[in-house]
Amino acid sequence: MEKIKRLSKYQGFWPVVVLLAILLINGIVSGGAFFEIKIVDAHLYGRLIDILRNGSKLMLLATGMTFVLATGGTDISVGSVMAISGAVACSVVDGRILPGAGQSVQAAILLALLGGMLCGAWNGFLVSKVKIQPIVATMILMVAGRGIAQLITDGKIVTVNSDAYYFINGGYILGLPFPLFIVLFVVALALLFTKRTAFGLFLESTGCNPVASHFAGINVNGVKWMVYTFCGITAAVAGLIESAGIKGADCNNAGLFMELDAILAVAIGGTSLSGGRFSVPASLAGALIIQSITTSVYAMGVAPEITAVVKAIIVICICLFQSAEFKEKMKKRFSGHKQERTVKPA
Repeated sequence: MEKIKRLSKYQGFWPVVVLLAILLINGIVSGGAFFEIKIVDAHLYGRLIDILRNGSKLMLLATGMTFVLATGGTDISVGSVMAISGAVACSVVDGRILPGAGQSVQAAILLALLGGMLCGAWNGFLVSKVKIQPIVATMILMVAGRGIAQLITDGKIVTVNSDAYYFINGGYILGLPFPLFIVLFVVALALLFTKRTAFGLFLESTGCNPVASHFAGINVNGVKWMVYTFCGITAAVAGLIESAGIKGADCNNAGLFMELDAILAVAIGGTSLSGGRFSVPASLAGALIIQSITTSVYAMGVAPEITAVVKAIIVICICLFQSAEFKEKMKKRFSGHKQERTVKPA
């Protein structure tokens, strides 16, 4: 019991418990079919593998969004950045832009990441230098971003024919989907940067009290600029995975409403929206919770028109379960009812 109490103090404990509970419920409902994993041509297939593959985009967005929310900001433009990234990459592979690159996949990836970095740097500039509120600053790119993507593709859905580009989403290494390795690489870099350098402390301090952090010698504006730039890069990587999955660039639907799921995943992971303490692993667990719910709802045959409602109800229950104030109120209310039952009338 003491070990469990110690573990429960970690930010990622309850998100992981909720994730395991969701998977367990799915296994019971499906009679164990949910956990079945098949090996076909040395590749692993199954619902758990689908959750990891399909959740890779959300995990990447949640990683970048964790840093942004840790500073007390927000970024609602990541869905549009995904569209821009996919539009740039597919246009290069298709030969629409930079025909001299010879439809190089490497050039497409590099330019897409550069585009995401510029988008993130633009958001960081508006927030840190111009001092525009984060939700307003990022709303500018949220609205204009899809227009920029449409300009890149001339308002068309650009399809590509490149096995090397398809590998970004559909490839396998050691039997596991390639997007999973992309997530592991990005998360490893993020954890290395925040745990092995002073940047993690600067980031948390900026979110807790930016004024005190400034007077303590921390470059608050520089920290914010860096995290928004990093968030743009993670969104660009997610855009590459999505465009490689659909084998083209669909600027109208790529990354649509993904920014809301990313913010929700970080919130489920326990990171405060007002900034301060954060945990990347907890945010990853939050992203997998959302993806597991989505996969579960579809697997159970729930009608598409009410899928979002079911998903919202489950997420609300999870958030209430994680709320310390809610649990304290329920505990007091339950203990009050228990005392009323035990008191005998005079």
